[in-house]
Amino acid sequence: MTSPWRLLDPAGNPPLPSCSVSARGHRPALGLKAWAGRVALLLGVWAASAVAPAVAQTGAFSTPAVSAADAPIVEAREALRRNDRARLAALKASTGAARHPLASWVDYWELGTRLNTVSVAEVDGFLSRWTGTYVEDRLRNDWLLELGRRRDWATFAREFPRFRMNDDREVTCYALLTQHQAGADVRRAAREAWYAQRDADDGCQLLARTLFEDKQLTAAEVWQEVRLSAENNRPRAARAAASLLGDESAKAVGQIFDNPARWLAQRKPSAQPEDRQLRTVAVIRMAASDPEAAAGQLTQPWAAALPATLKAAAWGVVGKQAALRLQPEAALWYRRAFDQQRASQEPAPWSDDTLAWGVRAALRATAPDAQRWALVLEAVGAMSAQEQKDGAWVYWRARALQAQAPKDAAGDEARDSARQMMQSIASPLSFYGKLASEDLGLRTSLPPTPTALTAAEREAAAGVPGLQRGLHMISLGLRNEGVREWNFTLRGMNDRELLAAAQFACEREVWDRCINTSDRTRAEINLAQRFPTPFRQDVVAAARQIGLDPAYVYGLIRQESRFIMDARSHVGASGLMQIMPATARWTARKIGLDFKPEMITDRDVNLKLGTAYLKLVLDDFGGSAAMAAAAYNAGPSRPRRWREGPLMEVAAWAENIPFNETRDYVKKVLSNATVYAALLEGAPTLALKVRLGAPIGPREGNAASPDKDLP
Repeated sequence: MTSPWRLLDPAGNPPLPSCSVSARGHRPALGLKAWAGRVALLLGVWAASAVAPAVAQTGAFSTPAVSAADAPIVEAREALRRNDRARLAALKASTGAARHPLASWVDYWELGTRLNTVSVAEVDGFLSRWTGTYVEDRLRNDWLLELGRRRDWATFAREFPRFRMNDDREVTCYALLTQHQAGADVRRAAREAWYAQRDADDGCQLLARTLFEDKQLTAAEVWQEVRLSAENNRPRAARAAASLLGDESAKAVGQIFDNPARWLAQRKPSAQPEDRQLRTVAVIRMAASDPEAAAGQLTQPWAAALPATLKAAAWGVVGKQAALRLQPEAALWYRRAFDQQRASQEPAPWSDDTLAWGVRAALRATAPDAQRWALVLEAVGAMSAQEQKDGAWVYWRARALQAQAPKDAAGDEARDSARQMMQSIASPLSFYGKLASEDLGLRTSLPPTPTALTAAEREAAAGVPGLQRGLHMISLGLRNEGVREWNFTLRGMNDRELLAAAQFACEREVWDRCINTSDRTRAEINLAQRFPTPFRQDVVAAARQIGLDPAYVYGLIRQESRFIMDARSHVGASGLMQIMPATARWTARKIGLDFKPEMITDRDVNLKLGTAYLKLVLDDFGGSAAMAAAAYNAGPSRPRRWREGPLMEVAAWAENIPFNETRDYVKKVLSNATVYAALLEGAPTLALKVRLGAPIGPREGNAASPDKDLP
C-alpha cells in the first residue's frame, strides 16, 4: 500500500483520464442509530458550526475560506506536506487543534511522521483515544506494516484481528506469515497474495522466501511469479522472486529486463530447466516492445525444446501485447497459446488480464466466426472463477454460445444456457446489463423510486460523526482525507442508511459523495441521487444551443468530475468538464470567446468550452458517441488509430480500447447517457444500442477529412 503520508487518490472518486481534454486513470462502521447517540460526546464544539458545502457552485472556484477555528487543521495538513515535524507537534498540542472535531487527524498526522521510532505503548494510547474512528484503523494499518518491518510478530498477531479495513496486501502477507509460523497451511492464499503484489515489498517477499525455504513453495511457482512480473513490467518483483532461486538467476533476470534481445543473442541455448525458464521470460519482455520479434523467437530451433506449458505462457503474452496494439495477428498467436496449453494438460499459465485480451483479440479478429467465437469461449473458460463473473465476460460468453449453437437439441441447450447468462446480468444500470436486456428483448425500464426517507432517517445520517467529519474536511479543501473518512463510515450500512447518507451529501452539493454513496445500495435504487442533474437549466441550454444531446453531456460530466466544481486532475484538467488549459485556449479561439486562464473553472465558461469541444469531436467522428467520448478522454488522434481495421459493432470496438481508463470511461459515459435520457425526457425505456449507433471501422473514402488541428 502507498504510504498514507503522501497524497492519495481518494477511494471511490471517478477515474480521471490522461488526455488532451480531461486528466485521469472504506469500511465497517457502527449503524446510524448507534452513532447518533455518540454525537455530542465525540464532536463537542461541532454542534456550534454548520457543515459547509465543498465549494461554491456558481462562479469561479477559489480556495475555501477557512475560519479561525479551522485554521489549525489546515495548517497542520500543510505542515505534514512540508514534513515540518516541529510545527505539527506544536499544533497538535495547541488548544485549538486539540479541541477541534478533526483533532484525531492532527494526532494521526503527527504520530505518523515518527511511527518508526514510537513505542508500542504510545501507539496503544492513540488507538484507545480514537477507537471506532477511521484514523484508528488507518493508523493500525500503518502500525501493522511497521510491526512487520520490526519483526515484532507477537504484537502483530495481537493487532491484526482488529484491523477492520484489511485492504493492504503487504499486511496480508505479514499476516499469512504469522499463520504459517503457527502451523497453518497458507500455501494457496500466500501464492495468490504474492502473485498479486504490484511490486516487490518486504511483507510478500519475506512470506515467499520463508515458504520457499520451508518447501511450501516450489521452483515452478517462483518462475510463475517471475513471468507475471515480466509481463507486467515489475523488474524489482521479478528480480526479488528470481533471487529465491539464486543470485545467478536474479542477475540473469536483471539483464533480461535491461535488454531481452541482447540477452537472447548472447546466451547459448541449454537443456537446463533454468535456461528454458529464462528464455521464456526474455520472450515475454521482448513482446512488450516488439510482439513480432518475440513471435519470431518462438519459431527458432531452441524454442522447440521448451515444454508446452512455457510455450503456452509465452504465446499468450505475445498475443496480449499484439492485442494491445490492435494487431491482426493477435488472435492467431492466442490460438497457438491455447494449442500448447491443451498439449501440456496443465492449468492455464496466464493472468486474467492476458485472458481478457484474448477475448478482445477474438472480437476484433477477421477470422471465420466459428474460430472467433471458439477463442472467446476458450479464453473466458480459462479465467478464474471470480473473473468469469464479470458482466463483460458473461455477456460475450453468452454471445459466443449463441453463435456456436447448432440447430439441434444440443444447440437448444446451449441457447438456453446463453439466455440464462444474459438474464443473470440484465440490468438498466450497467453497460453490459443494458446490452443483455436488449438482446433478450426485455423492456429496460428504470427501477422504481424508493420510499421517501423519514425525518428520523435523515436526522440519523446527519448525526453520524464520520460523515460530518468527512464533509467538514472536504469543505476545508482536504478532499482526500474527507473522502476516506466518509467511505470508512459507510461500512456496514444497509440500503436505507446509505440512502440517508447520500442525501446528506446531496443536500450539501457534495455530488461525488452523493453519487458514490447511493451507488452502493442493492435493493433500493434512488436514481435522483445516482444520476443527479445539478445546474440543469444551464447544462441543457449549453448543450441544445450547439446541437448536443443534454443526456450525453450529463453522462460525460458525471464520469469526468462528478459535478465537483473545483475538480482538478493530476495533469491540470479543471472544472465540471475537466478541460486542459491548452484545449480551453484552443477551443476559445475556435468559438471566438475572450478567454483568460483563470476563467477555466467558471461554471458557465467551463460548460461553454467543454460542450463546444465535445461537439467538435463528435462532428469529426461522424456523430459516433463512442468515438467522441474516447476522443474527449484520450485525445482525437488515438480513436482515429483505433478505428482502423475490421468493421466492428460498437460494443466490441469499445471493449478493444487499449487504455483501461478510456475503455471504462466510454462504456460508462454511454451507459450514463441512456439513464439521463430517460430522466430528462421521461422516456419509458432505455435504448443503449440506438445510442451506440452504426458499426465502427475505417473512415469512409467520401467522408470529410479529419480535423488535424483538434487537440
